[in-house]
Amino acid sequence: MQRFIQKMITGMPATDGAGVELVRVIGQPALDMLDPFLLLDAFRSDNPDDYIAGFPPHPHRGFETVTYLLNGKMRHKDNAGHEGVIEAGGIQWMTAGRGIIHSEMPEQENGLLAGFQLWVNLPAEHKMDAPVYQEFDAAKIPQERREGAEVRVITGETSQGTRGPVVQALTEPLYLDITLEAGAEFSERIDDEHNAFIYGIEGETLVTDETGKPVTVRKDRLAILGRGDTIALQGGDQGSRLLLIAGKPLNQPVARGGPFVMNTQDEIEQAFADYRAGSF
Repeated sequence: MQRFIQKMITGMPATDGAGVELVRVIGQPALDMLDPFLLLDAFRSDNPDDYIAGFPPHPHRGFETVTYLLNGKMRHKDNAGHEGVIEAGGIQWMTAGRGIIHSEMPEQENGLLAGFQLWVNLPAEHKMDAPVYQEFDAAKIPQERREGAEVRVITGETSQGTRGPVVQALTEPLYLDITLEAGAEFSERIDDEHNAFIYGIEGETLVTDETGKPVTVRKDRLAILGRGDTIALQGGDQGSRLLLIAGKPLNQPVARGGPFVMNTQDEIEQAFADYRAGSF
């Protein structure tokens, strides 16, 4: 059964870190979360004043942060001695687990910095796992070519058998960066039980709604997809680029407290106490 657009979301301007200008798409009044996805921020600016202050050291517990860069460089460093640079086309999938303190700082003082940060929830029984990184540069992200389409596979497996390097069995995520030529048709399999959305990066993408009418997903818009096992897309007059993201819902209580996401308010308070005690 084909998936149709269920709802369209427009992101809202926000600031985070030390004042980084961004657009909050998931984690705002119009879309609090889309289980297991807790937050999606999009950032794009060629003005250093918008991003140079970066994200100084801050803690996380109970979920995963996924940073995907389209342009620019970002240096990350944590309190466990892990350090590196995410460059354009690279992905960092960090499982914060029981707790980590890290910073994410632009490695450039001018030029375009663009990308996304996605937060993915963890099941209750895995929220206190040890922190883990999965980090891959652009050269290690497989590219699949189809007629009129190019797909970068970050995680999950496509219907053509291309598998991304990131592995996360807990939520079985699919994360694809898709470029379509003008008028090109593209379809992909998605697990029927998984929540899914597309996000426009460039151009316009056509997707049908439940009435069979084509709906245009423009740049910087998020389209929540209804249930089904297949999504059909078509590139607009100038072609398009978009993210297709899906994952298994956890269907568990969610308690939030700034940089911590747990199942109960008591667990949030414990996270703050542990952080203040320096046990991260």
